[in-house]
Amino acid sequence: MSDREFGGNEDLSLPKATVQKIITEILPSSSGLTFAKDARDLLIECCVEFITLISSEANDLAEKEAKKTIACEHVTKALEELGFEDYVQEVLAVANDHREQQKTREKKQSKMEQSGLSEEELLRQQQELFKSATDKYNHGPQE
Repeated sequence: MSDREFGGNEDLSLPKATVQKIITEILPSSSGLTFAKDARDLLIECCVEFITLISSEANDLAEKEAKKTIACEHVTKALEELGFEDYVQEVLAVANDHREQQKTREKKQSKMEQSGLSEEELLRQQQELFKSATDKYNHGPQE
């Protein structure tokens, strides 16, 4: 299957720096092996094709179930149906790790929480600013 079958978006790619980092981790410099740029580009094309194939199959499975969201189960079933059942356990392990990281991830603080001021103090400051702006507006520019 090619990108043309999925709407013809030829701009689909993966960040070259990220792919290069993965390659570097797999092929340490001590091995003496290098990865040519055209080989990296071919690897990227293969990865995009693989992701497109799995996504399309998972989408079909979700549609058959009248679901509007592709779930992890759809991806694992797609892998199995396309003959990549050897990947399922690793995919499930990564999905579990991701869920655990999401649970322990620090929640972003809102600007209100970052200020360190109470809600009452922030409201008082806001009212002062509104009053100041209203006074400037009603009295015109000061000369």
